[in-house]
Amino acid sequence: MNWGDAFARVPPLLAEHIVLAATAMLLGLVIALPTGIFAVRHPRFGRAALAFASLIQTIPSLALLALFYPLLLALQAVIAVPALGFLPSLLALGLYALLPILRNIVIGLEGIDPDVSEAADGLGMTRWQKLTIVEAPIALPTIMGGVRTAAVWTIGAATLSTTVGQTSLGNLIFSGLQLQNWTLVLTGCLTAAALAIIVDSLLAVAEWGLKRRKLFHWALPSLLLILVPLTIALWPAPDKERVVTIGAKGFSEQFILAQLIGNRLEEAGYQVEYKSNLGSAVVFEALTADDVDVYVDYSGTLWTNAMKRTDKISKADMRREVARWAKAEHRVTSLGGLGFENSYAMAVSTDLANKLRLKSIADLSREAPSLTLGSDVEFLDRPEWAALRDAYGLRFQEAKSFNPTFMYDAIRSGDADVISAFSSDGRIAAYGMTVLTDTKGAIPGYDALLLVGPRASKDTKLLTALRPLVGAIPVEKMRRANMMVDGGEKASATAAAKWLDGQIK
Repeated sequence: MNWGDAFARVPPLLAEHIVLAATAMLLGLVIALPTGIFAVRHPRFGRAALAFASLIQTIPSLALLALFYPLLLALQAVIAVPALGFLPSLLALGLYALLPILRNIVIGLEGIDPDVSEAADGLGMTRWQKLTIVEAPIALPTIMGGVRTAAVWTIGAATLSTTVGQTSLGNLIFSGLQLQNWTLVLTGCLTAAALAIIVDSLLAVAEWGLKRRKLFHWALPSLLLILVPLTIALWPAPDKERVVTIGAKGFSEQFILAQLIGNRLEEAGYQVEYKSNLGSAVVFEALTADDVDVYVDYSGTLWTNAMKRTDKISKADMRREVARWAKAEHRVTSLGGLGFENSYAMAVSTDLANKLRLKSIADLSREAPSLTLGSDVEFLDRPEWAALRDAYGLRFQEAKSFNPTFMYDAIRSGDADVISAFSSDGRIAAYGMTVLTDTKGAIPGYDALLLVGPRASKDTKLLTALRPLVGAIPVEKMRRANMMVDGGEKASATAAAKWLDGQIK
């Protein structure tokens, strides 16, 4: 992808990013301003408020975003609220913006010379007059410093909202990282950085105007320059058919399959949108809550993670059991397997396999204490790893987690000796890797299943459009499509999906 194509994707993502960041800043200000004023007049409350805001800052922003999703999902039992996308992102970022604003309000107001306050009292000013005429103008530079810091933080952290289904400039960054498309990554980063610099500069101009009481000369125009793009982005769109939301996890195969599903639905006359880079637990919960309408998951993932099953059954029986459970427990319809399996597989370089005479995971257990395991970010916390570890007594010298793309590169760079590879990934052959046999059957089957949410399951037209995909994708073709994206071609997920669609009979 060239720079022109990358920047062509920026405008709608930038609009969504501005909406989210501006609304989160507004939420932060609405909470921080009265809280800060009250905190100055009631020191005990002030210490507790600052401690809470500081505690929020200790939580990584990505974790804070993820934590709001299950909370809102639980709240849906009481009130209809969207648990995915804008609302969890808004709440997390609003809280994240709280500390710098609140702290600077307290510092600014507490730093006012007591003689000035006494003079204001001597003039008979009310509390409100004293605050607005005397204290606020003196504390303004300190307060605006906090606002400007919070604005920059919020714009940067908003890129992480992609992980909970909110469209932002993070879509470019996360997709680019997964696909190793550095043009996309740089485009997302540079646009976010430019937005932060522009907003900070406009807030500086607004501060200058407010200090000189030139509200209409400088402050108001500067604020309008921030708000105009927000207004345009929020302007109601004309009525249209319900958009079908397609979910995807954070790796190339999922991007390709999401595009393939989207192509089929667009041909059937639907408008589609994509929510990518979602975690395994988040995307299934989003499907059950109708925040996502359709996505592809794997039978073994649902069997172990969602159903909490550890018993061994055939792959066909597992598909049937998963379909029955999904329908009975969550009103989710499994249209069936796509025709290929993408299971976890322990893989090593062929050179290492030959050197250590590794053919099976049982052989690997003998050498594991001197080797480093590289895994994707989920694997070490999944039941599959626990099953493998316990079945074979695997104890590695060190374990490292990587983005799936970098996990494969870790073998070639020597940062890992063994990786938790994916069986449908074309890089296994392209990188000269050997997959070790699971002689004890510790890893369950991982047939790719086409899942449709409760609301979309009632749409006969949608189901008719998707059913031709069932059983139509053999693993060889999926590996080829994956390799188009992850290998030397560096094709887009859209191009790989079009190729795959053309191969389906």
